[in-house]
Amino acid sequence: MDRSAERGWEWLENGELIQRAEEDGYEVIVTTDQSMRYQQNLAGRRLAIVVLMATAWPRVRPRTAAIRAAIEEVRPGELREVPIPRRG
Repeated sequence: MDRSAERGWEWLENGELIQRAEEDGYEVIVTTDQSMRYQQNLAGRRLAIVVLMATAWPRVRPRTAAIRAAIEEVRPGELREVPIPRRG
C-alpha cells in the first residue's frame, strides 16, 4: 500500500492528488480527510474514495474488516465513509 508521502505527493491538493492517482492507475484512495465529501465532485472519476471517520490508529485498527469491505465494495466515482466508533 503506497502512501502519498512515499510517492512525493504530500504537497498535492485533493483534486490534484485524485488526478495523479487516476493517472497512475489507482482504483481507491483511503483517507481520513472527512471534508473530502464536500470538496470533491467524483462524478466521472475512475477511482473511488474511502474515508475513515477517525485518525487514531487504536480506534481504526479494530475496524480493518469494515475498511477492507468498503474498499472491495466501493465503485468508481463513489465516496464511502467507514464509521469508527469512539471508545469509552
